Order: sequence, then structure tokens, then C-alpha cells
Amino acid sequence: MKKRYFLLFSLLLIITFQGFAQQNQPLQRQRSTGDPLTIPFVDITVRQPEGNREVAFSIQLLILLSIIALSPSIILLMTSFLRIAIVFDFIKRALSLQQIPPNQVILGIALFLTLFIMWPTFNTIYNNSFKPFAAGDMSTEEMFREAERPLRIFMYNQMKNSPDNIRLFMNLSGLPKPNNLADVPTYVLIPAFVLNELSTAFKIGILLFIPFIIIDMVVASILMSMGMIMLPPVMISMPFKLILFVLVDGWGLITTNLVRSFA
Repeated sequence: MKKRYFLLFSLLLIITFQGFAQQNQPLQRQRSTGDPLTIPFVDITVRQPEGNREVAFSIQLLILLSIIALSPSIILLMTSFLRIAIVFDFIKRALSLQQIPPNQVILGIALFLTLFIMWPTFNTIYNNSFKPFAAGDMSTEEMFREAERPLRIFMYNQMKNSPDNIRLFMNLSGLPKPNNLADVPTYVLIPAFVLNELSTAFKIGILLFIPFIIIDMVVASILMSMGMIMLPPVMISMPFKLILFVLVDGWGLITTNLVRSFA
């Protein structure tokens, strides 16, 4: 193995030196002909803006870079990803599973389910926001406004039956009672949606925990009655919980109810 690594390393060195030699051939020809050697100069300067338009363009570029940097948080907090990921983690803990399935698999399933649920919203954003902006029929402000509208509608639809969180943040902001969705600012709607998703996910997780807790209690009672105190009940109850979960098609039921839980 060491000889193989040494031969591979030697081959890489030969290829590197050949490429370096080929790149330096123009410099060698230049030296042989006696021409003066020119070194390229790169100048990066910071200057004062010539007008308000350049300042506005710099601010727009900064906002765009901030949105790109915060895009993972936007996916987590403004879509269905949060509820799905929390419910799947509850299922994993209720089944007493430690490493199976891995967290990367759980998050991957939650991501693709999020794409499935949010596809109509993303399609609306593409058709009403990005596509007209790319065609030059819309300004940047109008593009952001049209992209924000479908997400606001989606978030509001999840809370229209229980607007307590919206009322909470409206009171904390000192704003009057809204008459419709247009009266609710986005900076109020997003934290209200996050709290609503956390509450809903925890309610679903509690309901999912109940049958598996009953199995744990039954197994623990049987082991206590048999005098097998030193045997961990989780080790015995986990196969029974897995059998129950497979027989009732747990993944299918959870996925179906999760998708239907989104208005």
C-alpha cells in the first residue's frame, strides 16, 4: 500500500511540474527574445459613489447576499419543514431508536416532503415573481413583494383557525387589531407561524407517544411481576413497538396525516 501511495504521489508531482512548465513556456520565450518581462497588475479600490443610484445598487446587492445567506433559515422557519422534522424526531424517540434511521435521513425525508407540500407555493412564486422579473416586466421591489405574498398566505392558512399567536405578537408590537391578512406585518407573521408550528408539532408528538408508552408500561409491569428487575424494559419493548409500527403502516399513516394537516 505504501508503494502504491508513493507511485501515485510521484505521478501527481510529474503532472504538476509538466503543467507548470507548459504555463511558463511563454515566459521563457519572452526571456529568450530579450523582451521586458511584464507582470499583470490587479487593482481593487474602494471609491466614493457617484450618485444615489450606485448606493441603492450596493444596498440591493447586500440585501440579496443576506437573503442567500439566510435561505436555510427561511426554509426552516417559513415552510412546513419545522413541523415535519419535529414529528419525525418524536417518532424516532417513541420507538426507542438511537441511530436508525440516521438524522441525515430524517432531515432528507422532511426536506423532500417540504418540497412536495410547498410545491404549489413555490410554483406561484416562480410564475408571479421570478419569471416576470427575468423578463424585465417587474422591478426588484415588485419581485420581492410578489414572492412574499404566497408565503404569507401559506403561513396564515396554518393559523386562521387559531390566531392566538398572531394576536400575541400584535399585542407585543403595540399594533391595533387587524381586520384581515394585509393588516398583519411580515415581521409579526413569521414568529407567530414558528410558534404555531412548534405547538402543532408537539401536540402531534404527544399523541404519537401514547400507544408506545402503553407498551413500555405493560412490558415493565410484566418484568416486575416476573422478578426480572435488572433487565431494561426498553430492550424488550422495542421489538414489540417496531412490530406494531410496521403492522399499522406507521410511516404511511404519519406521512398522510402530516400532509393533510397543512391547510
